[in-house]
Amino acid sequence: MAKVTDMVLWDKPGEKVLLLGNQAIARGALEANIAVYAAYPGTPSSELTDTMAIVAKKAGVYMEYSTNEKVAFETALAAAWSGLRAMTAMKHVGLNVAADTFMSAVGMGVEGGFVIMVADDPSMWSSQNEQDTRVYAKFANVPVLEPSDPHEAKEMTKYAFELSEKFKHFVILRTTTRTSHARGDVILGELPEEIKTGKRKFGNFKKDPSRFVDVPANARKFHPIILEKIEKIREELNDCPFNWIEGKEDAKVGIIAPGLSYAYVKEALHWLGVEDVKVLKLGTPFPVPYGLLEKFFDGIEKVLIVEELEPVVEEQVKTWAYDRGIRIPIHGKDLVPRVYEMTTRRAVEAIAKFLGIPTPVNYEELDAKYKKALEIVPPRPPSLCPACPHRNSFFAIKKATHSKGIYPSDIGCYTLGLLPPLNAVDTTVAMGASIGIAHGLSVALNGSLAEEERKTGKEKKVIVATIGDSTFYHTGLPALANAIYNRSNVLVVVLDNLVTAMTGDQPNPSTGQTPHGEGRRIPIEDVAKAMGADFVAVVDPYDIKATYETIKKALEVDGVSVVVARQICALYRIGQMRRKGEKWPIYYVDEEKCTGCKICINAYGCPAIYWDEEKKQARIEPSMCWGCGGCAQICPFGAFKPVEGGEE
Repeated sequence: MAKVTDMVLWDKPGEKVLLLGNQAIARGALEANIAVYAAYPGTPSSELTDTMAIVAKKAGVYMEYSTNEKVAFETALAAAWSGLRAMTAMKHVGLNVAADTFMSAVGMGVEGGFVIMVADDPSMWSSQNEQDTRVYAKFANVPVLEPSDPHEAKEMTKYAFELSEKFKHFVILRTTTRTSHARGDVILGELPEEIKTGKRKFGNFKKDPSRFVDVPANARKFHPIILEKIEKIREELNDCPFNWIEGKEDAKVGIIAPGLSYAYVKEALHWLGVEDVKVLKLGTPFPVPYGLLEKFFDGIEKVLIVEELEPVVEEQVKTWAYDRGIRIPIHGKDLVPRVYEMTTRRAVEAIAKFLGIPTPVNYEELDAKYKKALEIVPPRPPSLCPACPHRNSFFAIKKATHSKGIYPSDIGCYTLGLLPPLNAVDTTVAMGASIGIAHGLSVALNGSLAEEERKTGKEKKVIVATIGDSTFYHTGLPALANAIYNRSNVLVVVLDNLVTAMTGDQPNPSTGQTPHGEGRRIPIEDVAKAMGADFVAVVDPYDIKATYETIKKALEVDGVSVVVARQICALYRIGQMRRKGEKWPIYYVDEEKCTGCKICINAYGCPAIYWDEEKKQARIEPSMCWGCGGCAQICPFGAFKPVEGGEE
């Protein structure tokens, strides 16, 4: 059976293949003859980047895992300035990181097509907020294309490059979790000759300081140019192939649905049995094409706008209608919730209220049954994997601080350290914020070592920040430099599992690997030493005693201490071993030695360990044990022992 990544490079025009939305976008970029791709992985955009990493070398595309979204944006932007087609991808909060360059450079335009793929996450399935990228686009006056299915995502990607090149302007391809992760039939198009032969493309940068140097004298002329461009693009989108009007021409009611909401509206109308309605399918939520609105509103007596999150389309439509003296009812967020993702139910309920008809299902009755079921179903919160080295690090931190520290943490799988029994995460805000928050707490609670008059007479508050290896390079470096420079009094534990684990095992500067071969590995401890940290050490968290003793020693140092807890991600390690047919040790509980103290459950919390209620002892589920031996180290009675021969 062919791999999906093979299908993405198939030279079989007209062939129908099953792809994720993100994989379809990768194929669209290849069909568009992309030359440079740069991104930092972030769910729900990660599969696009991972697919490009696999196919890039064979397709002659330069691809990199950048250290953060801002750097990725600038890498791709420079390529587009050099006349190459370039793309960057990120999740919605990644655009926050890239926003400085995004907002400043939009007026400079591009030469080659430049597409910014941003994957939003309504309902926050893997994110800390659910911001709407369309608002950013409206703020910056950058057009947005929003697909409703995987095939359209592929076709829109090609169109996005063409639109960008035609107007020499940025273009955002906005997806959501559902469009990025949905699978659907995708019809393959033609691949350019350079992609088929793997010929690397190179550009030519023409110096123009009046355009590319963003001093006030130059920047002042950009704003009117941007506004003029966006209106020309609005006109262009009247004929965009991803916008259309369907349904009965003489219908008195209309529904406007952008992106994936269109698919939910179609399903809802079918379920409700409603046919006498006109639908405007919008693939371009910003700018909304006014010419298409003129046609759609002809004969309409009331309108419903069904869109996820912010009323971006609704505000544009209402403004347009008001300016033209159109006074028919236009509904939107009064019927469609402003929070969380669109669902068929939400579309059904909104349309039913809009039309004054009953829903086909009694949702209130279903909600009552669901609430009753929740009362008897045990909660199943996420957990760190069996043998996760982060568990050992958190255990050692809590022991060394007697559970009395303050523990700022960061964005990554280690954020799960907030859950019982570890309870080792007190704050999480954004990428790299753990060190910045730790410094701020140190200043607020203990004072800076640089201050001549520091607080005295009270016990120093212990502050331990945790941050992952990829996150450390993403945005941890400036915060660490700030803490060292301003003489903070904190311990930073870098949880280095030698891979960007949470988003799919991508490489980062700590690993030294790149999609094109060996890069230059940058050891975290070398960076900390070069910055001037007062104490730097490297530990193996699988040795809990040594980790505990090192952390205890670091806490005795006045200033900024950095401990790098380095051990490969257990999930990644076990996956590699399984592919090689290798075995690993597993553990069992010696019934004669287990006293039922529950330290392994109440303080350590490995998911492979469970409680035998009948015997009042701990037990290990063999299929979940990945052999780290942490349980044997934390048990005061030596009840955990390895099974001879291990397990496959």
